[in-house]
Amino acid sequence: MFITYASIFYVTYFDDRWMADRVALCVAWVYLLAIPFYLFFNVRVTGFYIEDMDAIAYTLNPEIEDWFRRIDAFTNCMPSLHIAVPFAIWLTFRKHDHDGRWNRFQNMTLGYIILTAFAIIYLGIHWFVDIIGGMILATFAVNLMEKTNDPVWKFFDERTINSRLATLLTRPAHSASLLFGRIKNYARTWLKPTSKETGTFIVVIMILTAAVITWDLTHNELPAEGVQSAQGAVASEGWLATMDNQSGEAIVLIHDVADPLSNPTTVAQPLMQFDSPYALFENYLVMANDSQLRVIDVDTPNAVLLQQDVTGIQSLQMTSLQGRPVVLYIANDALHAVNIEGQDVQVPTLPNSETIHLMSVSGIEILLVSEEQPDTLRIGTIGTSGSLNIIMNASTTEEQNLELEEWGQTVDDNNASIEQVSFDSQHIAVRMNVSALDRMVIYDRSTGEQWLGFDPIYPVGNLSMGYGYVVWEAKDHYNPLSFTDKYGDWEIHQLHLATNYSEQLTSDTIDQVNPIALEGGLAYIEVEDDGEVTINVLTRGTELATYSSIVLQLSVLLLIALTFIYIMQRQDEVQSKNIIHDNALESE
Repeated sequence: MFITYASIFYVTYFDDRWMADRVALCVAWVYLLAIPFYLFFNVRVTGFYIEDMDAIAYTLNPEIEDWFRRIDAFTNCMPSLHIAVPFAIWLTFRKHDHDGRWNRFQNMTLGYIILTAFAIIYLGIHWFVDIIGGMILATFAVNLMEKTNDPVWKFFDERTINSRLATLLTRPAHSASLLFGRIKNYARTWLKPTSKETGTFIVVIMILTAAVITWDLTHNELPAEGVQSAQGAVASEGWLATMDNQSGEAIVLIHDVADPLSNPTTVAQPLMQFDSPYALFENYLVMANDSQLRVIDVDTPNAVLLQQDVTGIQSLQMTSLQGRPVVLYIANDALHAVNIEGQDVQVPTLPNSETIHLMSVSGIEILLVSEEQPDTLRIGTIGTSGSLNIIMNASTTEEQNLELEEWGQTVDDNNASIEQVSFDSQHIAVRMNVSALDRMVIYDRSTGEQWLGFDPIYPVGNLSMGYGYVVWEAKDHYNPLSFTDKYGDWEIHQLHLATNYSEQLTSDTIDQVNPIALEGGLAYIEVEDDGEVTINVLTRGTELATYSSIVLQLSVLLLIALTFIYIMQRQDEVQSKNIIHDNALESE
């Protein structure tokens, strides 16, 4: 930014309009050419990929880290504008400084480029190839500047804008007539188009197609139909079950994740409250109220597979053992399990008669947390009684804890407690309370390493793990001392475990909560300002909607024809120029 402002204002101060116009337009072209790369070809900064690299440009202290995370998506590496902007300015001076008056400034700019190239590599901001990309982009920008300089400044010259504006205000009829005449003359050129008009049409089609695809890829969440006011949701293997508030009644609805716009189906449920537990496993749904447990198959939602009278159910999960569905539940502070025939199944027990606080199930493994040791995970296997212990740690640096205390939030790392667990065969994601807020901790089961999965000074809410991703709700950048609506609501984030790549999926001023990891996407609850609650299904990846696919197909076919026409026109125009040139030589 320094070199951008300095270059323009420096030459303007010395009244060199010739150079100021070209530098300003060249910088504008650099930014315009970079937009497609940042929209469609995202590259993360090196500090997020290279192991043991300390990206001190972003993490020198909590204040700097917070500031960068507010303004930078960390996905705009290629090409490097740190190089493209000053290199384009240097090329412009080198090409258009005919009398050498700016030689010293050129040399200073070249030194600045070399210093910047070293800094962006050393600080973990860019890759080496980003520098090459920036230089190539700058070269294109300079070429475009030369072609567009005269027409652009003919229109935007501040010395003539006022006179044209005065004419528009004092003689509107004359201005309208003049504008209509120019449009009419321009329209005539399209009756007999040359390669110039064909090339313009090609560029317009490409821009419009890119705009449609960009809109589709950035608006790929669909609301689940038939939901009046969602109170919660669970998902498994392509099915989504929601607890809906329908005129004060708690109704469980089943949705097909592959087609969220289709109407949901109701099930043979017991009389339930909005806080009644329910769970999905494959195509099986288990529900419970104060006195009854019921299992149904979502393919036949009105048929009850299992019904038992059970009181005091606090938590409910479902899995399978040897290919048969198994229901696990906590009732009266004790863990129980039954199969689909209603027979008891052996489950792990806690030592010293500890009280179970929560559980989580994945396959035949079960994680338990007790009231007596709230920071310890007990890993057991269904069908056995033993368990292994993992002590989770949600502590962070003293500097970050002091920052929270300055905000009036006291941190108690020593008495941290696990509030939620989600896991698979490779990783465990845990939400831990440290008094001031909840933090997310990721545990690698193959190496035994654990780390904080999100900035420890900002609160984390519900989380879910599945299909190689962790999704969670958080209040990123939330500061209670300088509250703003933009950072005061819950937003959805996701982490790709294989690459350790994290990103924020929503950004607005309304709450998105209770995210659930799905195959190929996720589901979450959205709460509008007026209290309206919807379930949204967000597709992960680059699958285009039908309308975008049609637009893309039509534009490709049209571009093939137009490209052929453009090439033929260019050849004919070159031949015509050669004939005219030859005739001129013969006449001499």
